[in-house]
Order: sequence, then structure tokens, then C-alpha cells
Amino acid sequence: MTADVRRALALVLLVAAGAGVAAGAPAKRAGASLSIRSGGAWREWWRADAAPARWAAADARVTGALAWRRLADGVEWAEARLGGSAPVWRMRLVVARIDPARVRLALAMDLDERLGRPAWNIDRAPREALLAVNAGQFVQTMPWGWVVVDGRQRLLPGKGPLSCAIAVDAAGRVRWIAGDSLGVSKREAESAFQSYPVLLSDDGALPWELREGGHGVNLAHRDARLAFGETRDGRLLLAMTRFDALGEAAGALPIGPTTPEMAAVMGALGARNAVMLDGGISAQLVLREPASGRRHRWPGLRKVPLALLVLPKQREVRPSASAPRSPRSSAPARRRAR
Repeated sequence: MTADVRRALALVLLVAAGAGVAAGAPAKRAGASLSIRSGGAWREWWRADAAPARWAAADARVTGALAWRRLADGVEWAEARLGGSAPVWRMRLVVARIDPARVRLALAMDLDERLGRPAWNIDRAPREALLAVNAGQFVQTMPWGWVVVDGRQRLLPGKGPLSCAIAVDAAGRVRWIAGDSLGVSKREAESAFQSYPVLLSDDGALPWELREGGHGVNLAHRDARLAFGETRDGRLLLAMTRFDALGEAAGALPIGPTTPEMAAVMGALGARNAVMLDGGISAQLVLREPASGRRHRWPGLRKVPLALLVLPKQREVRPSASAPRSPRSSAPARRRAR
């Protein structure tokens, strides 16, 4: 972490303390809201005290503010500016939309066996990758839960009430599986990972644990967020938030939406299923334009053990990665509260 980032973080924390934002305060009491910059004006589209329990469709105020850019066949992306409650006045929202029928999804499990530490960051993504992002959650140095890479199970499933798995079969079909129902598809997966907490399920419904406090999820904690979702037409969504109040140098600071706010972002984008990926200082994303080789980078502040790669459909490129020699179940006794 650079000196500029440390100073920016100290300022943000000081402002947060001055604003009286208590980590355990229920989100509804704080009067939290979200706005989006569109047509030269800020437009409020969500309030905590009137939050829907289910997102039946995308919110046109949000989707209308996105100017989609084609990255490659099957991949497009957009950016927008979000306004939030103090201390997160301004956030950058980066969204990628992926058609899994027109690309190939793969995982890279990358560990430094000599040091026993995670080794992956966006600079280790293969040149052929159109998109690369950290995947799942991790505990200490290992991914949490089920991991299948190139058809080989590397880690056994974890269990949890707000966990889910994303599995891709050899034909490229993507399946969303509840955390305690993995047995039905384990043998079919070519690639798979688990993550938590679930943000949306059952066609856009918020889990009840995200609607009121006291059920194992800190609903007021703010962090940089990264989420993965599926739209009703079968496309995949990847959404990342970056702090946007103190310039680009502070973009990777671990401050951003609450978990209910990130669920609202995914619902407003049109997701029917969505789950959080590891955010905070782990969140990192790179997009690469295949024709020019130009990269759009949003780096994280630490390395991670697992990455999701989006590769051109016509190429069979296997990601190079190291893996533990004797995989064990990585399900922790206690998971981090989100």
C-alpha cells in the first residue's frame, strides 16, 4: 500500500468516525440511499427504508445510465458513477456482461508452494484472457469451499446457509447451485467454485438474512465490493465498486456499499441470481481488448489464490497455475462476516 493510499484511507476513516457511522447500526436507521449519475444529473434509485424484498426486473434508471462498450465477441462492459451515504459519497461502478455461449470460462488456482501464499493477481492473467477477476472467497491462504479446475476437483465443498456454487460443464453451460445441494452436479463440472454470501436467489429475491440485522451478516459494514450474477436471459454479470471521492490513487481503498446495497446494485442491473466474491483489498479486474491488446485494469492490494478467466470461444488455452499436492476440504469452522 503506497503512502498516498494510506493517507487517503486515514482521511476516509476519520470522516467516517466524524459522521458517526457505527459498524453495527442497522442500515435502515442510517437512511442509506443510492443515486446514479445520468444525463448530467444525480438520480436516486434506492433507499434502505423502502428497499424491495425482490427484484422482478432491472431498474431502468440504472441500466439507462450505462453506455455498453463491446470488448470482444460475447463480452461488453460499462462504467457509471454512484452516489451513496457518508462516508461513501462517490463510487465508481464497473460492470461486465458476458454471454457464456460465446466465450469459454475457466479457473486458475495459483499458489506459491514455496512460500505457501496466494500468488495470483491480474498481471498473471494469460494474454488470451478477455477478462480476469478474483473468484470466490478464501480463508487464510486457500480458497473457501468447492474448487474444480479443468475437470479435476481440487478442494472439497464447504457448507453454509448463504453459500452457493457456480459450475460450468464441458459444453459451457453455467449452473447456480445452492450451497448444500452440490452432490447433484459434482461429476458434471469442468470448472466450479463456491462463494458467499448469496445476494439474490429464487428469481431476484433477497435472502431473509439481508433484510434485517442479527442473522449472521453485518448489514452496515462498508467495503469495496465485487459480485457475480446471472440475468434472466442467461448472461453473466460481474460488478465491481471502487471508491471515487479522492481520485484514482484511492480507488482500491476498502470502502464502498453495504451488503444490502450491493444486492440492490445486482438487482437493478437485472440479476436473478447473485453472490458476493471476495472484495476489499482482494477485488481486482482486468479487461483486454483482443484487437489492440489494450488493457483496462482495476488492481487489488493483495494476491489471491483463485481467479475466473473469460477466454475466446475458439481457443483452448489452459491457464497455468500451481495447486496444492494434497487438497483437503477448505471449509472453515467460522467464516468471515460480510
